Amino acid sequence: MDTKTKYKTRQRELLLEYLESVPGVHITVSDVCQYFKDHDAAIAQATVYRQLERLVDEGLINKYIIDGNSPACFEFLGSGCHGEEVCFHCKCEKCGRLIHLHCEELEEIQTHLFREHHFKVNPMRTVFYGVCDECLART
Repeated sequence: MDTKTKYKTRQRELLLEYLESVPGVHITVSDVCQYFKDHDAAIAQATVYRQLERLVDEGLINKYIIDGNSPACFEFLGSGCHGEEVCFHCKCEKCGRLIHLHCEELEEIQTHLFREHHFKVNPMRTVFYGVCDECLART
């Protein structure tokens, strides 16, 4: 870890407190900025970007880049997908929600792909696109 990541600022501490308060939730830079704006905390958008990238580098949060049309989202590793746990994702094409997907059958497919086709799937970057149950109910 370099000296930049060891330097603790008040903005970093506020950001970590916020991330810890939303375990298992995917958030965007825009979500973070709106939260701090709503709570009268002055943190510049550039600072949020910089701190989130440092937290990714330090392994405290995950960053998901789903596609070229969606903003990157981040997740605090205190809960949700992390470590050796296999976790795929589903993205709703209507509302944009990103959903964790823990499924033994998909783990079997992952094993099959490796064993039979010599292809190792990265579940942290595997996204299934479709429509979530909430959006289906509205149609």
